[in-house]
Amino acid sequence: MREFKDKVAVITGAANGIGRAIAERCVGAGMKVVLADVDEANLTKAETELKSAGGSVLAVRTDVSKRSDVELLARQTLDTFGQVHLLFNNAGVTADGAKWEATWNDWEWAIGVDLWGVIHGVKVFTPLMLAQNTECHIVNTSSMGGLTVGGLFAPYFVTKAAVVALSENLYMAMQLQNSLVNVSVLCPGCVRTDIANAERHRPAELQNEPVQKTPQMQAALDAYKAAVERAGVPAIQVADVVFEAIREEQFYIFPNPEWLDLVQLRTDRLMRMENPHSAEALLAKLSNPRGQLAVLAGRSEVADPVELNQV
Repeated sequence: MREFKDKVAVITGAANGIGRAIAERCVGAGMKVVLADVDEANLTKAETELKSAGGSVLAVRTDVSKRSDVELLARQTLDTFGQVHLLFNNAGVTADGAKWEATWNDWEWAIGVDLWGVIHGVKVFTPLMLAQNTECHIVNTSSMGGLTVGGLFAPYFVTKAAVVALSENLYMAMQLQNSLVNVSVLCPGCVRTDIANAERHRPAELQNEPVQKTPQMQAALDAYKAAVERAGVPAIQVADVVFEAIREEQFYIFPNPEWLDLVQLRTDRLMRMENPHSAEALLAKLSNPRGQLAVLAGRSEVADPVELNQV
């Protein structure tokens, strides 16, 4: 897809971060934009600001974990604009903990938003796109966490890996049908968004009792927040990469290519049938996101590019 003017885009998680940045790019390209989010205050703010910028915008309060909400989103989109050409399944949350430490509520919340949210979007909107018989594109937001090994943030890593698999499957299915619907999966690394504070939008029925985080959980959370603050790319930069990928019909979208060395580490060990690398590799990468990952004496460390070149 190279022409965007007057196309209709639906964006979940559109009130903040990557979703908001994509919405700004859509408006700038002359598209009609449907914003969906549970954050009603920022959703209204985004709608007002984008309309002031000249955009044709509809805001729909949507909890993507609920099929009925996504079905309503589709109906309101068609009632208002008649078609849909781009779908950004972008809403996401993160939950702490190793697999046995994460609570049942953590699992239900993360799977509901990060995985069921994408499934609902694909299940509801894909038939509409196919019936239109027009050029369309679906972008599912995963994460570099969907392609790497973690050890912590288990619900997040598990759901993001599933989104990669779902997207690959959808892409191949569309190819087999010679469909006009294209598919991409977005796998960001560190981006300056508010996802680390997503807890404020957790439903009341899925709230946890206050607990003391383990030292490992706190270290991972602190490293992640520090990495985002220090080396996270602006969300608008991610949006630019996404639109270029859509133009080029590129499936894998990596706005933080410096994270691909973690993917390479995992792939190399897999091909050698070795055990997964230590979670220390992820923590090291979070400590220095733009450094290069060196594997020394069986341990994963991140070296400054200059230092690495001198080894």
